[in-house]
This record gives sequence, structure tokens and C-alpha cells, in this order.
Amino acid sequence: MRSGEMPTNLVMAKVNQQMIADQLDIDRTTVSRCFSNHPKINPDTRARVLELAAQLGYRYKGQRATKDRVKKRHSDIGVLIGVRDDMVEIPATSQYLLKGISERAAMESLSLDVRYIDPAELDAQIHENRFPKGMRSGKSRWNGAILIFPFTVDTIVSMSKKISTVSIAEDYSEGGVDCIDVDHHSGIYQMVAHLAELGHKKIGFYTWKYSVEAPWLYRRFGAFVDSLYRLGLAFEDRWALNVRKNDRIELPELENQVVEGIQNGVTAWVCAADHQAYDLMSRLEKRGISIPKDCSITGFDGIVPPASQKQLTTINVPFQEMGVSSVIRLIDRMRNPAGQRRHNLVEGIKVIGETTAPPAS
Repeated sequence: MRSGEMPTNLVMAKVNQQMIADQLDIDRTTVSRCFSNHPKINPDTRARVLELAAQLGYRYKGQRATKDRVKKRHSDIGVLIGVRDDMVEIPATSQYLLKGISERAAMESLSLDVRYIDPAELDAQIHENRFPKGMRSGKSRWNGAILIFPFTVDTIVSMSKKISTVSIAEDYSEGGVDCIDVDHHSGIYQMVAHLAELGHKKIGFYTWKYSVEAPWLYRRFGAFVDSLYRLGLAFEDRWALNVRKNDRIELPELENQVVEGIQNGVTAWVCAADHQAYDLMSRLEKRGISIPKDCSITGFDGIVPPASQKQLTTINVPFQEMGVSSVIRLIDRMRNPAGQRRHNLVEGIKVIGETTAPPAS
């Protein structure tokens, strides 16, 4: 099953632990131990179980606590994963992040409540002063929340006033929300410097636009412009695609503009993310443009290449480490709600793949 796909045999049935176990081909005891954060459970297995449970809307109801256990037990932390209705599948990065989150949560004896929610739905709820159950008063109230993927700023500001909140990869500075992020600037600089070392002088920037504004996109574009100037290369505005505030260039037209750029001497494209780069490579190769012979392409994130695709030159983002760091940061925030906001960066690792080469003479 691909990440984000709903198992058709479970859609109409009431979901329980045995169904989750059957779908993942593991035993029910293992599923139960994943929810109770048993220390001997493999973090990969725990992440898979939590992800599938969240997709299916299953919520774990723990054993009734004894008085001794009440004293020792920590409250839940919520994990909200933003998934839009138009997504064909949930990005695989969510599983890597959940692996790190669940691994550290188990070490801290924290239980997790993982939920997928459309950002638009969350906006509507909070606009009507209806918060997710874990943010309401009562026994099931979360102690804190971790956010994965973009939500709107106004919604996050409202949430952060009610509960300690940490975001992964999306920086909501207006709400004073702590953020665990990859070092966008360092990663993009490594990509541009690599292309410059190969001899590329005319380099374009390529990105998609999303229904929810993605601040990481602008950080990577800003790093791209900065890197060009630091390396003594020219920045040409017309070969920066889909970066202006009102740009909403659809994929077919984006493809045409990239081809036009290649015809006008652009020998390399820095893509804002791997999934964008792999899609672009596929489109260009269907038009007879060979990668990297006719054009070099770089990405950012380090996702596994799609079947039959070349390994991209990219920045491998340590998503699992970011998940671990988000739990550590959230615990500190819960202990010190009035502390200074933190924006912690984790550095990615350069991967030289098969998609970059010196420009054709």
C-alpha cells in the first residue's frame, strides 16, 4: 500500500486493531504495543501503525489507569498532519517524521494522538470556535501539539493561544510557534555551488504553487538568489518560475516555460522539492530532452526515486531526526510556555545523483 492510500476493504467497516494488523501483515499484539509505546517495538513498525490508524480515523483508548499509573502517566500529545482533499497520496515524508516522533515519544513515556485533517476543514472549525477534541477541556485534552505540513497562519495563531505547539518545516513566526526545520539556505547553496562547479552559468528556479501558502518555498527561492550572487552568477528574473505572489502557473505551462528556458540557454534547473523535480524530468524526457545531457536538474528532500527514474541530485533531509527534535522541543515548550520562541535548523546532506553533469558545449 502506498503512503496515503485508503485500504478499500476497510473503508466501510468499523476499524479496530485486528483490521490494522491484517492490513499491515503483523499480529494484533504488535499493534497494541505500538499504541502503548512498548519499548521493544521497532520505530518503523510503530510509525506504520500510527500512520494507518490516523488515515482510517482509529483512536486508541488506553487501559483504565490505576491510581499509581495516573501519577506516572503523561498526557497525550496531538500530531496534526495537513492533508488536502486534492492530494492523490500523502507524502512519504510523513512516515519518516512519525517514526522520529514516535521513537522519542516512547522514550519519554508520551502517548500520541495522530490525526490527518484538511487545512480548510481545520480553518472552518476554528473560525466557528470549534477546536479538535484534543484541544478542548476535559480528560482527553492534549498537553501539546506537533504540526506537519502547511496550515494557515491565522489558524495556527489561534491554536497556539490554547496549547503548546511545535511545527515541523513550516515557520509560523507570527504566532510565536516553535519550529523544527531543515536548513534551506545551506541545502540550496550546496545545489547551486555544485552546478557552478560543473560549469553551469545560466540556472533557473522551478516550483509549484499550492492551495495553502508554503513558506519553505520562498525560503528556498531566497536562498537560490543569494547563492547565485555569492557565487558570482547572474540572476535572470524570467527564469524564476512560479515564485511571484500572484503566480499560479499550471504544470503544462510550467513545462513549456522550462523548455523555452532551455532553448534560450538555461542549462540547469534548481527545483524547490524532489517530487517537483521527478515530475519535471518525466515531462521533459517525453519531449525528447535528455537529463542530464541536455539539462541538469536538482531537487531537495531526498525522497526515494519513483520507479524507472534516475537518482536525483538533491539534499537528503533528516526527517526522522526532525521528528525526534520536535518532541524534545515540545516538551521544553510545555514546561516553559512563556519561553522565547525557537527556530531550530537541522542540516541536510548533499547527494550527487545521476541528474547533473557539465553543460553541453
